[in-house]
Amino acid sequence: MNAGSQIHRRKSMRLKGFDYASAGAYFVTICTQDKKCLFGKIVDEKVNQSPIGRIAESCWQEIPQHFGHVNLDYYVVMPNHFHGILFFADHNDGRGVQLNAPTEANFYSKISPNRKTLSVVIRTFKAAVTRQCRLNGHGHFKWQRGFYDRIVRDEDELNRIREYIITNPVKWPLDKENPANL
Repeated sequence: MNAGSQIHRRKSMRLKGFDYASAGAYFVTICTQDKKCLFGKIVDEKVNQSPIGRIAESCWQEIPQHFGHVNLDYYVVMPNHFHGILFFADHNDGRGVQLNAPTEANFYSKISPNRKTLSVVIRTFKAAVTRQCRLNGHGHFKWQRGFYDRIVRDEDELNRIREYIITNPVKWPLDKENPANL
């Protein structure tokens, strides 16, 4: 096999062997492509959302309507990224992707993603924001590929992450996601 025919494989950021559909709390960070400040600006240590920022917030708030096992906690829309905490309830109903219940006879059931995983929830959120942006004249909007996640392990960590989210706009001048710091 020559170098030109090799397939590039991205390294997964997910915790190997962890079931990302399991009940618990997840902290996520999702960035715009090239970290462009499309969601708004920080003015007087507060987020002043752009129309795209309002679309992102609206789509985030709708997640529980589409994923009944997900509850939202603290979140913040920053100029070029989004932080949020999601709580997944126990939902072990044995079903896979909608209309594709897993069966031994169905090959596609084995390779299809479980629609209740963190990745599917975030992919759906990102797609909804992108679609709404395009429908509202913001066709230039794009997400960075993938997202960062952290499995919240205990109440102390949850409280630290909540504090981080609350204070993120105030700390924007020092934020590593701030293009002025790149």
